[in-house]
Amino acid sequence: MTRFDFHAARLAMVDGQLRTNAVTDSRVLDAFAEVPRERFVPAALCGVACIDEDLPLGGGRWLIEPMVLARLLQFAQIAPTDRVLVIGDPSGYAAAIVARLASQVTMLESDSAAATAARQHLVELGCTNVQVVQGALDRGHASGAPYSVIVLAGAAVAVPQALRSQLVEGGRLVGVIRKPGVPMGEAEVMTYVDSVLSRRPVFDAGTPYIPGYQPTTNFAF
Repeated sequence: MTRFDFHAARLAMVDGQLRTNAVTDSRVLDAFAEVPRERFVPAALCGVACIDEDLPLGGGRWLIEPMVLARLLQFAQIAPTDRVLVIGDPSGYAAAIVARLASQVTMLESDSAAATAARQHLVELGCTNVQVVQGALDRGHASGAPYSVIVLAGAAVAVPQALRSQLVEGGRLVGVIRKPGVPMGEAEVMTYVDSVLSRRPVFDAGTPYIPGYQPTTNFAF
């Protein structure tokens, strides 16, 4: 039986999905080529870990599409000295990518089992600059603030107010904003200046919602 070449699959992902969709930052491209995406999905999905789709992780959680994550990180302009908060990343994959771009990374996860598994994956990959913390995803992690960048590794109907105060002056927040009932959202780059979070749409994406960031269901009787 021929052994699946995960390294070749990652290179094909970088060349066929990222470079062809305006991802030009060499640091971002190198990180996606190096981090074994197949380690962050259920065993049954290892062979398709690098396809250009959001992958289900179970329990309504998702691993964000490579192209969307790569473009968000490129727009975030993460510097080697930056401190970054990653939210909505149950597997730890986005945190592993960001760990290669930033000085310090805090990964916030609400599910204890997911946090434990992600922590183990990150340790095995030598991501010593990542701290995995457990807590409500829509509250951020104030005790570790302020952050240079906050990455939402999924979609949100709106940005929680709590996150705004956790950015440094001039800090960036990137994520996909999806209105209720609309299949496609807009990836946005948001910059925190003078207590105001300015917003700039940069591309369209149909990314699944992060738990706690989805629309509230209203019932009519």
